[in-house]
Amino acid sequence: MAAVPNPAKTPAKQLLTGYYAALLRRFGPQQWWPGRTRLEVILGAILTQNTAWHNATLALRKLRQAGLLSWRGLRAAGLDTLEACVRPAGFYRQKARTIRNFVDWLEREHGGSLSRLFSLPAEELRRRLLELRGVGPETADAILLYAAERPLFVADAYTRRVLSRHGVIAADSGYHETQEFLHTHLPREAAFFNEFHALLVEVGKKHCTPHSPSCPGCPLEEFLA
Repeated sequence: MAAVPNPAKTPAKQLLTGYYAALLRRFGPQQWWPGRTRLEVILGAILTQNTAWHNATLALRKLRQAGLLSWRGLRAAGLDTLEACVRPAGFYRQKARTIRNFVDWLEREHGGSLSRLFSLPAEELRRRLLELRGVGPETADAILLYAAERPLFVADAYTRRVLSRHGVIAADSGYHETQEFLHTHLPREAAFFNEFHALLVEVGKKHCTPHSPSCPGCPLEEFLA
């Protein structure tokens, strides 16, 4: 039987790639982000803030039924209409306003063209997204990774919870600190970041839950000291 890796002694790159391999064997390719178009990915990144993806999906479905999953539809939609559609995602007034801000900004600054927006260098693109009210680091990086295919790891709560419980990062590590750690020790490839993040979300939902983790049978159980 192979020796159990010790997070304190195993090089971070080796440990992280071991996690990735174990998760991929168990769960298979996740093929994230769950969106049909780049626009849907962007809206999903906004709608999933502080809620489960299921609720964001319900909101996206209502937007689709209202004919608002197009730039033309979104530009013409009033704020009241947006609020009614995104209500299932919670914080509906805030999220409707964020969507309105993004659409107006894209039209004003980039002629309504995602291709023009995504042609910007990654750091400049991230900075501009973060200037929009309602767009934080996690939302910006989800847009960058899943819509623009830029290699920025989405170091969300799932990621931090799994890695901190395994002693890979400190329990109080924040978003930026965790992202920097992952960028340092992983290959900067968008497709790899995409798959690894999705796998960490999956194990976080099925095993490494916030209050009652279920370690027996977890694909990362072998890595626990």
